[in-house]
Amino acid sequence: QVQLVESGGGLVQPGGSLNLSCAASGRIFRINVMGWYRQAPEKERELVATFTSGGIPNYADSVRGRFTISRDNAKNTVYLQMSSLRPEDTAVYYCNAELSRWPFRVWGQGTQVTVSS
Repeated sequence: QVQLVESGGGLVQPGGSLNLSCAASGRIFRINVMGWYRQAPEKERELVATFTSGGIPNYADSVRGRFTISRDNAKNTVYLQMSSLRPEDTAVYYCNAELSRWPFRVWGQGTQVTVSS
């Protein structure tokens, strides 16, 4: 079964930077889309950014210009470079992958990102 392993979360001061990574492993046939979601306390889960296998990135308006998503298809890894972080970026960040076969969608365990002085 495909598994997603996330790393890079932590505590950072406002205006700082933090990089997340998520590597997929297991019985991978093809990953169509890899991306990041986040969920802050008292808020719904929201899309942060996605990156298709064809090289098309998409960003939420709230992070566009500050976050950069990239993908290494050979390593089945997606990255999220975060800069100019704000307290409102504080959330649990979840990696996700959309597969071309069962189980079709896989989620990471989540990693806490806290932006605070």
